[in-house]
Amino acid sequence: MKITYSIIAPIFNEFENIPELYSRVSEVMNSTGEPWELVLVDDGSSDGSTDRIRELAKKDEKVRPVIFARNFGHQIAVTAGLDYSRGDAIVIIDADLQDPPEVILELAKKWREGYEVVYAIRAEREGETWFKLLTASLFYRLIYRITDVKIPLDTGDFRLLDRKIVGVMNQMREKHRFLRGMSAWIGFKQVGVEYKRSARKAGVTKYPLKKMVKFASDGITGFSYFPLQIATYLGFIAAGVAVLAIPLVAYTRIVTGLHAFEGQATTLIAVLFFGGVQLISLGILGEYIGRIYDEVKGRPLYVVREAPAKE
Repeated sequence: MKITYSIIAPIFNEFENIPELYSRVSEVMNSTGEPWELVLVDDGSSDGSTDRIRELAKKDEKVRPVIFARNFGHQIAVTAGLDYSRGDAIVIIDADLQDPPEVILELAKKWREGYEVVYAIRAEREGETWFKLLTASLFYRLIYRITDVKIPLDTGDFRLLDRKIVGVMNQMREKHRFLRGMSAWIGFKQVGVEYKRSARKAGVTKYPLKKMVKFASDGITGFSYFPLQIATYLGFIAAGVAVLAIPLVAYTRIVTGLHAFEGQATTLIAVLFFGGVQLISLGILGEYIGRIYDEVKGRPLYVVREAPAKE
């Protein structure tokens, strides 16, 4: 049977949310009158989510479980969902119900109008701290300005992708994935739909500060050379400071007779400054080299314990 819609939901310890996710997605998709499937990718859950996914799959053949051998991360789980999806239109949605399944109908409407990528824009965000809102806003605007690809502001992975877009994305097998940037890079006709993001239904966030920083790093390094350019700028600034300091020190020592720049403290400050610039530059280079190292190893993106056959 030809599938029209594939709904992909990565699952990591979402035991309490899975039943309502299934219920609401089913209600929305059944209203379309089109064939659909729900691809639930278990990303190494340890709270019973895996068994709950298996139970749903036994009860409803529309549910296609993809069970990882261990936790590989959110972006990799979504990638696996794209690999196993069969629909003409593929929707990526979070399992915590912050992205209301009802918005899928609005995304599908734009797809029917001929758009290949329909991304959901977070016009309002409930249940999030001021710190999360501030850092998210800064991140989206930073990456918009420094990357060559114009990634839409205030958008997450909640979006609808046409099959031709997914076909291209499935050929892009980089390890440090930033899917919203990848779909923007591909091009084609794209449009946004505004929606109100809800508070998490149950459980805790799977993106604490540490993971958010890594995710931001993947997005920036994956689509921009700007950090490397910063290292160059720092080098020129440091060299400029040194060039300007030489005649200044000579003038104060010879002409004025002042000895303001004598002593170990001055030397120590200069060494720390230039050493700091060098270490920052090496750190930035290390980030890019580490990503090259991950790519050349050629390991698979994920390992599956059990999954339906790809079609």
